[in-house]
Amino acid sequence: MENTTWTPVCAVEDIVPNTGVCALVQDRHVAVFRVEDDVQRLYAIDNFDPNSQASVLSRGLVGNLGARIVVASPIYKQHFDLATGECLEMPENSVKAYPVRLQGGTVCVAA
Repeated sequence: MENTTWTPVCAVEDIVPNTGVCALVQDRHVAVFRVEDDVQRLYAIDNFDPNSQASVLSRGLVGNLGARIVVASPIYKQHFDLATGECLEMPENSVKAYPVRLQGGTVCVAA
């Protein structure tokens, strides 16, 4: 990803563990999640929920279904895999997942 544009979103401490925030990245609403259990992981997916037609995924509940870390949409409760963007109940309504990294305490997303 040499030519990838990384957009700084916020300080990692600005995201409460096991929640998400919405950021504007390259004119897209992106939901950025900080998940902590034994380790800290960062994920980014589209914030737009195609099932409800609303930009709400960053406000969903983070959890897991088996080994998959997911967010449940706050409107119709479909689960989206944070690593892939796949909608588990309706794969045809999956969203895009984005590369995310921590750079000097700042969360950065590539879109």
